[in-house]
Amino acid sequence: MTDDTPKPAAKESSGPDYSKTLFLPQTEFPMRAGLPKKEPELLARWESIGLQKLLREAGRDRPKFVLHDGPPYANGNIHIGHSLNKILKDLVTRSQQMSGHDSNYVPGWDCHGLPIEWKIEEQYRAKGKNKDDVPIIEFRQECRAFAQSWVDVQREEFKRLGVGGDWGHPYLTMTFPAEARIAEELMKFAGNGLLYRGSKPVMWSVVEKTALAEAEVEYEDHTSDTIFVAFPIASLRCEGATGNALETELLKASIVIWTTTPWTIPANRAISYSHKIAYALYRVTGAPEGNWVQKGATFVLAEALAENFFKSAKVEAFERVAEVPAEVLAGITCAHPLGATIPGYEFAVPLFDGDHVTAETGTGFVHTAPSHGREDFDIWMANQRVLRERGIDTHIPYTVDPDGFLTKEAPGVTGTRVIDDKGNKGDANDAVMKALIEAHALMARGRMKHQYPHSWRSKKPLIFRNTPQWFIALDKPVEGFNGTLREIALSEITKTRWYPAAGENRITGMIANRPDWVVSRQRAWGVPITIFVEKESQKILIDPKVNARIVEAFAAEGADAWFADGAAERFLAPDYDPALFEKINDVLDVWFDSGSTHAFTLDDAREFPGLAGIKRLREGGRDEIMYLEGSDQHRGWFHSSLLESCGTRGMAPYDAVLTHGFVLDEQGRKMSKSLGNVTAPQSVIKDAGADILRLWVAASDYSDDLRIGKQILSTFTETYKKLRNTIRWMLGSLAHYDAKQTPAYEEWDELERLMLHRLAELDGEIRDAYRRFDYKRVVARLSAFLNTDLSAFYFDIRKDTLYCDPLSSRKRHAALAAIEQIFRCVTLWLAPILVFTMEEAWLSRYPEAVSVHLEQFPDVPAHWRDDALAAKWAIIRKIRSVVTGALEIERAQKRIGSSLEAAPRVFIAAEDMRALLAGVDFAEICITSDITIEAGEGPEEAFRLADVPGVAVVSAAAAGRKCARSWKVSPHIGADPDYPDVSPRDAQALRELKAAGLWTA
Repeated sequence: MTDDTPKPAAKESSGPDYSKTLFLPQTEFPMRAGLPKKEPELLARWESIGLQKLLREAGRDRPKFVLHDGPPYANGNIHIGHSLNKILKDLVTRSQQMSGHDSNYVPGWDCHGLPIEWKIEEQYRAKGKNKDDVPIIEFRQECRAFAQSWVDVQREEFKRLGVGGDWGHPYLTMTFPAEARIAEELMKFAGNGLLYRGSKPVMWSVVEKTALAEAEVEYEDHTSDTIFVAFPIASLRCEGATGNALETELLKASIVIWTTTPWTIPANRAISYSHKIAYALYRVTGAPEGNWVQKGATFVLAEALAENFFKSAKVEAFERVAEVPAEVLAGITCAHPLGATIPGYEFAVPLFDGDHVTAETGTGFVHTAPSHGREDFDIWMANQRVLRERGIDTHIPYTVDPDGFLTKEAPGVTGTRVIDDKGNKGDANDAVMKALIEAHALMARGRMKHQYPHSWRSKKPLIFRNTPQWFIALDKPVEGFNGTLREIALSEITKTRWYPAAGENRITGMIANRPDWVVSRQRAWGVPITIFVEKESQKILIDPKVNARIVEAFAAEGADAWFADGAAERFLAPDYDPALFEKINDVLDVWFDSGSTHAFTLDDAREFPGLAGIKRLREGGRDEIMYLEGSDQHRGWFHSSLLESCGTRGMAPYDAVLTHGFVLDEQGRKMSKSLGNVTAPQSVIKDAGADILRLWVAASDYSDDLRIGKQILSTFTETYKKLRNTIRWMLGSLAHYDAKQTPAYEEWDELERLMLHRLAELDGEIRDAYRRFDYKRVVARLSAFLNTDLSAFYFDIRKDTLYCDPLSSRKRHAALAAIEQIFRCVTLWLAPILVFTMEEAWLSRYPEAVSVHLEQFPDVPAHWRDDALAAKWAIIRKIRSVVTGALEIERAQKRIGSSLEAAPRVFIAAEDMRALLAGVDFAEICITSDITIEAGEGPEEAFRLADVPGVAVVSAAAAGRKCARSWKVSPHIGADPDYPDVSPRDAQALRELKAAGLWTA
């Protein structure tokens, strides 16, 4: 807005003080927001009026839009990532509610699992207390109390962000009904045949003593020992080589493997190669005295990697003897390299063709230990028939125990340790390398820095180890549904809407390539795997009566009932003899817990009546369920929820999935306390208010990583101030609004109708943006509208009319009516974003209202849309830009102070452009006291803008005197003898005010 309008203090003569006769803005809505103080007051008000209940009543009979909350862990104060997530969810639910849905939000928490158990163990360690000495139920109760304390803390922190929801009735995975339902969901998998106990290598944390899910693993730099090991060829079964020179040479040669995990050599049971790689036999022709690789030794290597191997082995010269085709490799059987010196390794080591083998590093041969690698396990299992035909034992050894020690199935190195309980490297690598040296099998060794799996909690390295675990099969047909769990899940992915669309490809690849789901954890705090296994047959007991007793007990007492004395007798008797069954005491992976949350929120009308009766779009209904989390949840919650629901219901639990990025500092770095670059939401709220954080979230591209810091927040604070001041000016102006005096729409000036047209345009854009969850576009469009269309144009022009026109002015009343509509639309459109500020503004304008959040987005009449009028005024505004450009130069040259001192001459070459200005008070539009429109290109010295051809402006001073009330310059000042120092318009205004008793001279 310009400074050309009258000010309350303006008085330039000893005459009357006309400032008191102006219709200046009047409002108690403060310029300074004071959000840190105001926001808690509004939160308390919402609590007192029961806003959540009122919203549910208002939404009755509307289509439901349910954003099912992905549960955070209840184990610490919230951070800026939590704020992004919860605010974004609130933008979704509030905008959907205001778009005509019943959008109930039930917040939830993940309360089981290692994060909480780890905290209790830390407390124990600090007190010198041993977890194993504490009864399990007592330990679990401590975990429960710890989780509840943080639920209470986080709930208040989330509410302080302005996030609306059923905070008085959240879902917790540790409530008794939830634990009962989780157990019931698990038993459905037992019932449909997908749950099985198997042995597979899983990611294992020695530090945390449990298997980890893929979502709990992160990859960090790690330095590993590397070794090249020779496996002597023991036999050859291939027609192409039998009896010829190649056979003779091969039987004296060795296959060389390369690995970064020397400790897995005792578990080696095979070697993998690839038929896509060219291999050859090589002979060493030169080597230093005493070198591990001696002159005359022969090796089979990938041709592309042979030179690298010989360089690593310090070989001075070598020669290629012959090609070794893939069909020859298929018939080779090696001896284990430790078999020559250590009893227990006298077994055959076959070669298998594997798609996972490449010629990028190593030797082209992959050491295969099915106990310690996913591909190793898969290729071993895929060749079971071949192994049996060749008389090779298919047993997979357990070479590493839960504490990281090598077991008796690793003869010669038993008792050495891979990783200790603090995550440090043990002595197993050195012991294995020493044994290989003694067996003359170690050809070379080194070290390599690479990305290695670590636990996301302890931050310590993990190992792959073969352990008995409970799995959910992905490739077994699901009883009652059409297809395997993997097939059903992949099909459901295609029926789900993904925001952004790339999420579909991401989760598709993860589901297509993932192994069976490991659902067991060897921990104490969680929902137990409520399974009894018959000891003799090893079959899972499937009995509805037993299951019902378990569910009933959990619903009444919680999952602690499983660990109580006599639990087996309680659940099995009188139908079965407990002595004949094994009670499983492993707990469920917490991803199964959170993946089951839909079962005890969306499906349970008793616990959450606000979500009752959902008829999903996929089922032919009109309701919709959305999941929204960070992009890492494609492998986490989205993933586990999909598998859980598809395995028990044959369909995904969601209709739409939206993902966001992560929060970085202003330089794009990950936040860390050590770097001192952490932005804490609590600090931002204390200093600036939650609405600033909400504006940052809404205005950012959440589909990518977001940045935040002092500079960025300062920018958003300035943006907020401009927005707030515009709202404040409208509120002040509307103090003079009287709906009864509003003229008919047909009598409004074009300028007001143009603003309503802009509202009609924006209505479609804003609704579409909210529908697409594109909040950045909402902020961008409304910011441009408020700053460009309103503050810098419409409001600037209309200030003179609003402040100075007579009481009876039709134009003034029409302008006020237009501002009323603008205020309503803008406030309602911004309400989901600036929840506190728009509530404050709404109640300031409508004190009798309950809450802006009970309103719907404005119903904009279709007749407001006038594209022809908009096209006309687009040209007028371009012409105006030339005039304002010329006036800026006049100001800069100090030839004028206010634009009201000017009366420019405007030259317009095109007749159709001049015609557009007919009937338009162009001086008013340009905020000058007078203006003349002339035909032609104008003189050479005239001011022009390159992007507005055919328009030129010559500046000139306005003739006459300055009105003491409106500051306009006119030769007609004093035309009314009763008011000699004002214009005729202002004289009429004063006369009406005096007659109404509102002013005395």
